[in-house]
Amino acid sequence: MTYSLIFHCMDSFRFRSSSRRSTQSETDHQLGFLIPRISRKYRSLSFDSGLRLIVSLSDNQSFESPTRLVMSSSVPNSDRKIVTGPAGYILEDVPHFTDDFPDHPTYPNPLQDNAAYSVVKQYFVDEDDTVPQKIVVHPDSPRGTHFRRAGPRQRVYFESDDVLACIVTCGGLCPGLNTVIREIVCGLSYMYGVKRILGIDGGYRGFYARNTINLDLKTVNDIHRSGGTILGTSRGGHDTTKIVDSIQDRGINQVYIIGGDGSQKGAAAIFEEVRKRGLKVAVAGIPKTIDNDIPIIDRSFGFDTAVEEAQRAINAAHVEATSFENGIGLVKLMGRYSGFIAMYATLASRDVDCCLIPESPFFLEGPGGLFEFIDKRLKESGHMVIVIAEGAGQDLLAESMEESTTLKDASGNKLLQDIGLWISQRIKDHFAKKMTLTLKYIDPTYMIRAIPSNASDNVCCTLLAQSAVHGVMAGYNGFTVGLVNGRHTYIPFYRITEKQNKVVITDRMWARLLSSTNQPSFMKQDKIHSNQLVGEPGTMKW
Repeated sequence: MTYSLIFHCMDSFRFRSSSRRSTQSETDHQLGFLIPRISRKYRSLSFDSGLRLIVSLSDNQSFESPTRLVMSSSVPNSDRKIVTGPAGYILEDVPHFTDDFPDHPTYPNPLQDNAAYSVVKQYFVDEDDTVPQKIVVHPDSPRGTHFRRAGPRQRVYFESDDVLACIVTCGGLCPGLNTVIREIVCGLSYMYGVKRILGIDGGYRGFYARNTINLDLKTVNDIHRSGGTILGTSRGGHDTTKIVDSIQDRGINQVYIIGGDGSQKGAAAIFEEVRKRGLKVAVAGIPKTIDNDIPIIDRSFGFDTAVEEAQRAINAAHVEATSFENGIGLVKLMGRYSGFIAMYATLASRDVDCCLIPESPFFLEGPGGLFEFIDKRLKESGHMVIVIAEGAGQDLLAESMEESTTLKDASGNKLLQDIGLWISQRIKDHFAKKMTLTLKYIDPTYMIRAIPSNASDNVCCTLLAQSAVHGVMAGYNGFTVGLVNGRHTYIPFYRITEKQNKVVITDRMWARLLSSTNQPSFMKQDKIHSNQLVGEPGTMKW
């Protein structure tokens, strides 16, 4: 026997049996039993022609997925909440409190009585508002993947006096961390009247190994003027059981996690453990990566500041290079796996002659190699500026040292050799007998990471923090907030952690860089048509 549960747009529903007619009492009993299981097991729903959401399931309680539902073999079903509609519309939704607690009480949003919002024509985001992942389409293109639009809702799922929120920063430093902390506190306090907010000291392990910090408006008032994080941070230390034990013991019911892709994976694990225990705890992520290597989102906070600060190092390298005969200024910038900082700093500078990134392999000797290009550029201009991302050329370095390190840091990142020092020495050795050459090597990595965010990133941090607060108060859970096509959205954890955002060297932005620097691709002929050149376009849309 097969049952279909049909949800109408007006929140009414009826229960149908394909073999017999159910009585009202049977229907009520069946719905009471099935709805919670459907909300947990089947996050994939579909619209019929009458704009009704339909879920089908078998009555043997095996709940095997019908083929017409949208599922993914690479992602656990419990992580997915997908709605499909006409014309290829797909909403990759995020979990909500009502998935696990259908009878959870709601309250009027305090913003309706907030004087600051009295001038706003429309207080609240419409429940059906979504944001498309891709905005460039053709006439016959399907509507594609969407994400739920961020913003305040008319009803909230937390009473202000009952909230005990916590904030934690994880991983490396990034400009804007303090601004995000400040704006989460201000958002909770000013907009929703929350008075109890804790800061977790020292990253994930701070949940169970360190003291907490009481955060209030006075504590965070000026922290955006300083770099780093007032909460402290660390890599690793993620013990899901201990973390959730601490959350449960302290009575925390809102968790805001600021960190990169590794930290967001940790946030996803915390959310799943919270859900498994049946706790009424909301977990939200704010993506942090100075490398801009988190997928889906337009850009991450701190990236603007990093590109701007990198200009100072490039300008210094240019001055050094032009002040000496055959001068070379070599600048190493951040970019373990993604070369976005190096690429955008190069495009912004206009003084860079060569940019080397992890996504674009290069070689040193022979026709078309880096040494040949350096020789040509020095003969033409008498000086040269090279920008290299820290993850570039690691294969050459490992081959030269006849070893490849497999060591990793506490966050699981492969420990890289210093490509800047190595390639500087190789350039000096190669040209030692050919010409007088002066090379100055500049590594501003930690200077860039430790500075406060600039004006653009401060605005970005504010909107991210407020969007996260609105989402949690509205009952959304297990999400990362991010800017998609200029609109803030709620993105499922699994989409943020499924891969890394990388520069696509067959994309127009990389072509613009090659045109700006007039450098060759440095690709050997046997690599030009290899799969190294195949990939999806990057998410940077500026």
